[in-house]
Amino acid sequence: MSLQRDDENNLEDDLQQQVSDYLVTHPDFFVRHPEVLAEIDIPHPTGDAVSLIERQVRTLREQNRRYRSQLESLLEIARENDALAKRLHRLTLALIETRSFDEVLNTLQDELRNLFQADAVEMKLFSAEELAAHGSEAGPAMFSDFIRKERPSCGELPPEQLDYLFGPQAGGTGSVALIPLHATPLVGILAIGSHDPQRFEASKSVDFLRRLADIVSATLSAVSSPGA
Repeated sequence: MSLQRDDENNLEDDLQQQVSDYLVTHPDFFVRHPEVLAEIDIPHPTGDAVSLIERQVRTLREQNRRYRSQLESLLEIARENDALAKRLHRLTLALIETRSFDEVLNTLQDELRNLFQADAVEMKLFSAEELAAHGSEAGPAMFSDFIRKERPSCGELPPEQLDYLFGPQAGGTGSVALIPLHATPLVGILAIGSHDPQRFEASKSVDFLRRLADIVSATLSAVSSPGA
């Protein structure tokens, strides 16, 4: 047991000597590799007191770690936005090829399920006259204010709204992205549901959903009305 410990101590001594020899023969090492210097502590013997230099170094090192973490977060957001932009571009190209309401709905269901990991995609459309005439009925009344405000939203929905939008699939829907549609003379809702409660949580940005609302609304305006 003691022999093994002696061997370990000898090995450590050899490594320390090699490091020492290297630094002596390469005095510009820390100039060429400042990132190493930023990660190591170089104490200044001052008894029980901590020198001002040490405090400054520690503060700068902590700031560096925070900045690095912030940069990594920004890069991750940039990668996510780039991926979303590519998916939206593909969806836009697919919608350009549609010629009817049914084709628009089928394309949205296929593309949103495949590209955006959606578990359910539904669309509800009304004419402005229908919405006004049936605004007091359970279905349209639940979303009339949402459609009027023209602002997408994310989050959980009460059971009655889930039932109206998704029918038999409502029970397995944990979160929903709601998108208002305005395609004169039609108005309505595009609902994208997920089993994951965090997939479309309320804190998510809706900028992407606004773009999607514009694209789908423009496409619906260009194709025939349902049943036409």
